[in-house]
Amino acid sequence: MIRVLVADDEPLIRAGIRMILTSADDIDVVAEARNGREAVETARSTAVDVALLDIQMPELDGLTALAEIGRAAPHVRVLILTTFGERENVLRALGHGGAGFLLKDSAPQELIHAVRAAAAGNAYLSPAATRHVVDTLASPAATARGEEARRRLSALTERELQVLALLGEGLSNADAGARLHMSEATVKTYVSRILTKLDCGNRVQAALLARDAGLEPAGG
Repeated sequence: MIRVLVADDEPLIRAGIRMILTSADDIDVVAEARNGREAVETARSTAVDVALLDIQMPELDGLTALAEIGRAAPHVRVLILTTFGERENVLRALGHGGAGFLLKDSAPQELIHAVRAAAAGNAYLSPAATRHVVDTLASPAATARGEEARRRLSALTERELQVLALLGEGLSNADAGARLHMSEATVKTYVSRILTKLDCGNRVQAALLARDAGLEPAGG
């Protein structure tokens, strides 16, 4: 079972999310939080796989709580759920190590899919959030980011670059292994090594670096 923490200051929203998630056979909402501070404490003290955080919460907002959970309970995958789709929020969420970002008007099945993707170690961006990221990558500031990303990627071996390129395409460890004729365990080892070399908190940040650098899979 995927154990989920739902954090939102509105009881009706929490109840609705709980109803959607528990309709899936493999998801269990094991805890709720009414504010960002409570979310951090619950993530630290409760066996949770995925935390679903609203951005607009008292005491600590969702993005600040995301950063604190990353330090206090780094094993917890965090999804940001909000009505606000501004580009800065999307990029801040990913920059703080978020596993994904989706809007509150997302379809119920999309919410379930996002939780499953996060629990599996993959990133999930709603279509709206993806558009914000793509727009930013196409902006003039992307040139400077690309240069910095290529500098950081120069520390990787050829094989590590091949694995990273597939992360940039959103592939799971299993799918990347199949593409590269490697076991899933071997890919996981490569991913850990890549994250260490690039000083990235998670595979989402590494994938964004790959995109900034223009890294593409062989033959891509």
